[in-house]
Amino acid sequence: MDTLLDAQLNWQTYTELRRDLHRHPELGFEEFRTSDLVATRLQALGYEVVRGIAGTGVVASLKLGGSRRSIGLRADMDALPIQEATDVDWASRNEGVMHACGHDGHTAILLAAAELIARRRQFDGTVHLIFQPAEEMGGAGGARRMMEEGLFEQFPCDAVFAMHNMPGWPVGDFMFRDGAMMASSDRVVITLHGKGGHAAIPQRTVDPTIVAASLIMALQTITSRNLDPLDSAVVSVGMLQAGATYNVIPDTAHLELSVRAFSPSVRDELEKRIRHLCQTQAESFGARAEVVYERGYPMLINTTAETKDARLVAQQLFGAERVKDNIAPLMGSEDFAYMLQERPGCYLLIGNGCIGEHNVSTGLTHCMVHNPGYDFNDTCIAPAARFWAALVEHRLTPT
Repeated sequence: MDTLLDAQLNWQTYTELRRDLHRHPELGFEEFRTSDLVATRLQALGYEVVRGIAGTGVVASLKLGGSRRSIGLRADMDALPIQEATDVDWASRNEGVMHACGHDGHTAILLAAAELIARRRQFDGTVHLIFQPAEEMGGAGGARRMMEEGLFEQFPCDAVFAMHNMPGWPVGDFMFRDGAMMASSDRVVITLHGKGGHAAIPQRTVDPTIVAASLIMALQTITSRNLDPLDSAVVSVGMLQAGATYNVIPDTAHLELSVRAFSPSVRDELEKRIRHLCQTQAESFGARAEVVYERGYPMLINTTAETKDARLVAQQLFGAERVKDNIAPLMGSEDFAYMLQERPGCYLLIGNGCIGEHNVSTGLTHCMVHNPGYDFNDTCIAPAARFWAALVEHRLTPT
């Protein structure tokens, strides 16, 4: 694998490709231009390409030798509904849409890895490169839909792997965690039905804004008083809407919650307590609560053997000082979790630069993902692509 450090692709080509993807971001299940670009490049490299899985998904396969072993590498392709606030030359040209999470980088990395794998041809088995749409769409997103449409039946994988860039860590450092690495993510939509009226005569109304205020405070007691202090969970109110003017008490108030957990039992308890609090808080004020509880991504759980393999490859390729093991779990969520429910595998992180650190090549200051000022760090492309190629050769070593 040492020669992978010397592998000379035209890395500038992949930087330009990443920036082209950044200029033309597309939302989930609308990645038509992106999937065209991906499929064309993979076909030119000699991969067998299948399109149309989950609408805009692309899977490229390369088989060498007679082994039945296989591996899947996944990259997400979609952007976010955010108006970009950078002034780089490659800023988004699509109003209200930008690659604020680095999926443009993930796609460029896997395409660069595809070239390395195809040029080196040092494996025995089958490589499946999975370019997934709609990672950002919650429980009904691209990973789940690809699997429902027969991803692993059509493209059998002994194990699957995925990588995400991570601001806050030095560029090119690799980070791993065995077991539960990312939280489940559920969305709760609450409508509080009261009785509106004139703001000057509140006694003749049932004010849903008062119910909402009381409920917001009560919801925070779930993690502090209903769960074991050693259990991690989050209940955040992300949206509160009520009324249209200052002198009218509205009929309804609307809340939306983000609820996250690291175990199925805690997830169940959170739903139970949220539903109960909504009903009882509303009833105590003479109002009524309507609760729609949408279960999204499950917990993302890395399997031990595959995480050990991936970590070993990173250490051998880049040195132990560049590899961080047993990092703290993240309260963020990922739909790659669905794939890990069906196949063993590992989801890992690569550092994208420390928060607040100035990037000389772009003129940007590194910030967290899902931020209008975010941009992927192109210097991650080469080490990440080399890692993917080395992992393939390690897992599919010729016998």
